[in-house]
Amino acid sequence: MAKNIMALFQYQDDFLNAARKLKASGFDRISLMTPIPMHDAEKIAGLDKSPVRRFSLIGAILGGLSGFAMATACALVFILPTGGRAIITFPPFLVISYEMTILIGVLSTLLGFHIVSGLPAWRDKPYRMETSIDRFSLVVGFDPDDDPALAEKIMRDAGAEKIIQVEKPE
Repeated sequence: MAKNIMALFQYQDDFLNAARKLKASGFDRISLMTPIPMHDAEKIAGLDKSPVRRFSLIGAILGGLSGFAMATACALVFILPTGGRAIITFPPFLVISYEMTILIGVLSTLLGFHIVSGLPAWRDKPYRMETSIDRFSLVVGFDPDDDPALAEKIMRDAGAEKIIQVEKPE
């Protein structure tokens, strides 16, 4: 079991200051939990734009190409020449291509979301109910060379209401 320290903050500024100081002190395993969306917390945690959009784009392109390929293959296998028209025509094939673009794009977005977010979560993470209501939570995990006393001091100096030692299964 790995030991973690969780600090609860009442004020957003204290929470952000503690996170910045911990990051500057060299603590890398920091988890920030807030009841509201905060762009500053995302910057401190080092979160960039989500890579899920790449899954969506690749899925949509593959879906469109496979839809057109499927319609073309069906037209070539079951050749029905009518009135001298071409066997492979774009306008009617675009309908199935569009539908396959949407279908495969949505399914790959769903798959990408689950891969990127780490779902299903096989391990529990430290959590307090107050974090969903009106408190800000900061959890620090420690590497073997980290000093837990320093992290606790930084959080106390920043204005933590409560500091709790939690164990997290790894």
